[in-house]
Amino acid sequence: MTPAQDSKMPSLVAEPSSPAKLDEGTAPGERRGGERRGLRSAVAVHDWIVGFLFLAIDVGSWVLIYGLISYLRRDEFFVGPFEFVLVDVIQVAVICQALFMIGGYDRNNDKRALTYTAEHILAIIGAATVSALIVYSAAAYDSSIKPSRGVLLLSFLVFLPWSILFRRVIQRFLAESTAGRAFLVIGSGELATRFYEAYRQSPSRQRLEFVDIERERVGERVAGSGSPIIEGDLATKLTNLGDRYSGVVLAERVDRIRPELLEHLVRTQFQRTRVYTLESFYEAHWRHVPLHALDPFWPLQMGFQLARNSPYHYLKRLFDVALSGVLLVIFSPLLVLIAGVIWLRSGRPVLFRQTRVGREGEVFTAMKFRTMRHRATGAELSVNGSQLSEKPGEDIEEDIYTRENDPRITRVGRWLRKLRLDELPQLWNVLRGDMSLIGPRAEWIKCAEQYEKKIPFYHFRHLVKPGITGWAQVNYPYGESDEDAIEKLKYDLYYIRHYSLKLDAMIVLKTVHTVLFGKGR
Repeated sequence: MTPAQDSKMPSLVAEPSSPAKLDEGTAPGERRGGERRGLRSAVAVHDWIVGFLFLAIDVGSWVLIYGLISYLRRDEFFVGPFEFVLVDVIQVAVICQALFMIGGYDRNNDKRALTYTAEHILAIIGAATVSALIVYSAAAYDSSIKPSRGVLLLSFLVFLPWSILFRRVIQRFLAESTAGRAFLVIGSGELATRFYEAYRQSPSRQRLEFVDIERERVGERVAGSGSPIIEGDLATKLTNLGDRYSGVVLAERVDRIRPELLEHLVRTQFQRTRVYTLESFYEAHWRHVPLHALDPFWPLQMGFQLARNSPYHYLKRLFDVALSGVLLVIFSPLLVLIAGVIWLRSGRPVLFRQTRVGREGEVFTAMKFRTMRHRATGAELSVNGSQLSEKPGEDIEEDIYTRENDPRITRVGRWLRKLRLDELPQLWNVLRGDMSLIGPRAEWIKCAEQYEKKIPFYHFRHLVKPGITGWAQVNYPYGESDEDAIEKLKYDLYYIRHYSLKLDAMIVLKTVHTVLFGKGR
């Protein structure tokens, strides 16, 4: 920074003062109180501290639980301590990776939610299965490594409730430590208003404080009655970031931000408090991408995991071919059974074929089990009490959406949709290469054409192959309107940006949770 720039800084933002020394006459109780407040402040501001704490407790707990149970049951299946430690390390690595995939070390993920608890249980079951497979596969070639199955199973049974319990306790502490804090939102225009509306509809509960850098709307409400009042005095607020705020959100166009302020925010990001752009806040806290913050150059930005020569792209295709082939063989009796039930209950055809849009806009024929009746009349079709055809007995125009309690769905079809079994024939599309097991939903060509006309950046979702399940499918209810399509696109674009093995594994666990709890439609 030049001396001239440095001299201007105090007029915009006050430099943080050096920490005051504790007075020698401070009482011990006050000193301890200050230390506790300092700890709470550090935990509230630095995300990595929480993640590291979860990781340390997981590792320490597993080592203690597995070691203690092995000792009490006198597990003598190891030749020496090296083999015991090796098995311990394998199990810890698999457990931590499984919990990492579901956001078990992310402080923004609510560990007290029922959805997280279900995913946590599935992750630990998966970790137990994978670690057992690795350990006992190695034991087939090395007899010195063969831990007791009873010890392994009992250790996971003890670790599972404990790992959920301590996360809930720490999450409660985090909620208390951030209860009096707010996010400082820099901006007061349209972007700030949209951010407030999205924040109000989200699970986030921390306060928002809006600041107008131009002081044009100070004293007004950011989004009408009941919304926060826009404030001024940005310099003072930036000075007290560590005491009052969990982070700074930049909800203003870059061309309206003065270079001095931008430079100060950069220093703040690397030295004191997290500074979010709108896109980074949406991705970190809500796991989707804000469409209004995108531009046509979005796919050209740095940080995309998806690339032309991504090694994971080829690995994923190999995995798709192998797993879809195996699943088709495994589920072949179920496929025949479902086909027979559909044929007996509602006749032919058993399969429903539809032209859908794939990667790079290529069209293909997707197959599903038929879950709806044949083309019905207007008298038969009534959704939520409203007629879909004006004249009874007249053939209606097909609705492009499946509604809740849609009368077109058969009794068998309702159960197939609820358990997602109607999607099984799409395994053939995966084997052929039309689809992937995981990716954005393959949309009917008529829907895709309509969406591309109405929804900006909708074509970006065609950068990857569509999938049987995906990030939007497991995070957002079944869509039945253009507005729902917009919301699901936000999750699809997040998937494209963070295209990786970790995200795909997370989607698999969430899909299992969806199937087990019957959340399909």
